[in-house]
Amino acid sequence: MRLMWFHLMPYTELPDDFREKHKSVWVDIHSSLFDPKRAHLMYNDFMDELEYAADCGFDAVCVNEHHSNGYGLMPSPNLIASSLARRTTNAKICVMGNSLALYNPPTRVAEEFAMIDVISGGRLIAGFPVGTPMDDCYAYGTNPSQLRDRYYEAHDLVMKAWTHPDTFAFNGRFNQQRYVNIWPRPVQQPHPPVWIPGGGSIETWQWCAQMDYVYAYLSYFGYKDGKETMDGFWREMARLGKDRNPNRAAFLQFVGVAETREKALELYREPAEYFYGRCLFTDPMWASPPGYVTEPTQRAGLTSQVGRAATQSARTQARATEMKDIVDKGYIIVGSPDEVVEQLTEVATELNVAHLMLLLQFGNMGKDLAKYNTKLFAEKVMPRLQPLFSEWEDKWWPQPMDTDKRAEVPAFTPPAFTSGLAAE
Repeated sequence: MRLMWFHLMPYTELPDDFREKHKSVWVDIHSSLFDPKRAHLMYNDFMDELEYAADCGFDAVCVNEHHSNGYGLMPSPNLIASSLARRTTNAKICVMGNSLALYNPPTRVAEEFAMIDVISGGRLIAGFPVGTPMDDCYAYGTNPSQLRDRYYEAHDLVMKAWTHPDTFAFNGRFNQQRYVNIWPRPVQQPHPPVWIPGGGSIETWQWCAQMDYVYAYLSYFGYKDGKETMDGFWREMARLGKDRNPNRAAFLQFVGVAETREKALELYREPAEYFYGRCLFTDPMWASPPGYVTEPTQRAGLTSQVGRAATQSARTQARATEMKDIVDKGYIIVGSPDEVVEQLTEVATELNVAHLMLLLQFGNMGKDLAKYNTKLFAEKVMPRLQPLFSEWEDKWWPQPMDTDKRAEVPAFTPPAFTSGLAAE
């Protein structure tokens, strides 16, 4: 199986009284809370962490797109991915992803993703999310009833731009371009593997089956909460005649590993409580604009985790915000390497998922602790998980250029690891 290092890039200095004095971390979070000089340090720490994870041997490093919030500071994940394309050599680069409906014209996505694929020598995973209502409908003003139609049309334009050899005209409902002829073209042919981040809608499952794309469930609330969604996904795959190849799916899980469970609970308590207490504190008014959730999904009784997080954040105890509850509910897996291996093996097999995206930096976690978590996971956990699902073919994984045909790039040299947290 593939172990992937995911970064949300949360703002790490939201005040202690954030929940009392502010109503939401998303859309209308006040600009006075953002200090550009402090964020300068945060961004550079975050990029150091991503490069360090690649150097530690993770199969991929992952970035994503959000807007107008303190929960994820990547309005343009392509900027981060372009740096990673130059500063890493073997790790795949998963951009999870570009919210297609927000790009005018969508050929911008086709061009930038192709550019990242070329710079990296064919290491890109192209993520195409529909997007959250906070990002798409409020921060960027997209009509929620048109969102999926815009998304599908943008997808078709991007795919044709990647694969059609000649200049062509595109006349859609939302996009009209007389001359489409992108340069550069992607290294991977016919195009980079496509993954679709989702929150549980039936339409996204069906779209993944129709297009033969990977369904990536970016779970805030861990494997216990995510099992219903993943079970629903596999039931829908069976109904549509698809096999249970676990490489069809990806799942995100928060993890904190230390030499002992007691040490893990101590080390990761503050960043976990920061994330669940502040980073997910979203006003319910932003979570579900009319037209965003489709009728079939409503009839099935499915709700997005974003909507649930927002609605329940208004009820002080509805979601866990203290470490004991966070761990008991499975939001974060913590423990010794042996314990984490056992729990993640259960996650992978129970959910039938061969791509695990790990959040090893979360909340206000500092760089030393993030590197400690990353290093210990890479050395003591990852080698014991990678043999899982080896009997299945993974046709949704990047196929880069041969190493001897790729350009030499500056190798990442990690700084001396002097923290007292360092694993032996």
